[in-house]
Amino acid sequence: MKKVYLDSAATTQLRPEVIEKMTEVMQLSYGNPSSTHAFGRSAKSYIENARKTVAKYLNVTASEIVFTSGGTEADNLALNSAVRDLGVKRIITSKIEHHAVLYTVNQLQQCYDIEVEYVNLKDCGSIDLEHLVSLMKSSDEKTLVSLMHVNNEVGNILDLQKVGELCHQNGALFHSDTVQSIGHYEIDLQNTPVDFTAVSAHKFHGPKGVGFAYVRKNSGLKPLIFGGEQERGYRAGTESVHNIVGLAEALQISYDNLATEKPYTEGLKTYFMEQLEKEIPGVKFNGGCSNLVDSTYTLVNVCLPVSNDKAAMLLFQLDLNGIACSKGSACQSGSDKGSHVLNAILSEEDLDKPSVRFSFSSFNTKEELDYVVGVLKQFVID
Repeated sequence: MKKVYLDSAATTQLRPEVIEKMTEVMQLSYGNPSSTHAFGRSAKSYIENARKTVAKYLNVTASEIVFTSGGTEADNLALNSAVRDLGVKRIITSKIEHHAVLYTVNQLQQCYDIEVEYVNLKDCGSIDLEHLVSLMKSSDEKTLVSLMHVNNEVGNILDLQKVGELCHQNGALFHSDTVQSIGHYEIDLQNTPVDFTAVSAHKFHGPKGVGFAYVRKNSGLKPLIFGGEQERGYRAGTESVHNIVGLAEALQISYDNLATEKPYTEGLKTYFMEQLEKEIPGVKFNGGCSNLVDSTYTLVNVCLPVSNDKAAMLLFQLDLNGIACSKGSACQSGSDKGSHVLNAILSEEDLDKPSVRFSFSSFNTKEELDYVVGVLKQFVID
């Protein structure tokens, strides 16, 4: 049976070079990075070199990079500390954020009685910037705006520069979940008015269980996890040296190859959409997926023209045919609630039809996409 992996927005295939580098570190540098002997110093040097690599590609200082267990922890670090330590009394976010943000905001509202406002969405799911400005102007309370750069389900792209400027013009802090964009887009964080971001290595062909937070210098952010003085006091716990090195290696390769891999992957998305429209009349693309200006080149969310009673079998049929993709996002697997993102932006008519997210990488081929289109066409016709 043919196997096709189109779920890179959930997690990506590890690059062989990353595996090789991580294996080298595990074999040669097993000391505790906090130890002062040669074994510890060797491990520490791997971490600090990795930090410098990350900082170089994002144009920030190494001290502004805090290694974490992934994007979820990085989101939690920024949001919790902003309320607990920075005096934030009000958070503005959207209803299509990742649950790492939405659930954290809900918890903060319960624990600290902060005010939470949700910015309006346009028809395709993009952020209504006029409403965002009006929300910021409507209160003198210290405010944090939390809006993701690239939506993980429908791929909509937020203008980080514009939103950051609006936030700072109105005295608000700006946090952005950049899990789906770092490694796929060149982002100069030093010259982008964002205070905190969250990143996860396994979204750009690195290992799972490691990521980082960008914390703008002199922000006053305090730790989420207490214990040792690792990560300059921002994040206690013995560092996962091989994972951090794998993260830096994956990020470096992604950016060094972006000029060739990005247009190749863009071509895959365009080709896939063209073939779907040709072979399956009535197919729709959710969010801003219909173009590469408003939507990321790495994913497309497809609404198929079949009744919802047939939808329950769709992912099962795709899996039987060796095709990996997602209904909504992987973080929701096993939930019967459906996608909170699609529920927020689709019409009742389209919510009654199955929607599937296909996400791509440079490891995919057009031949694989032809096979997937054929399987989908057969499913719709039967």
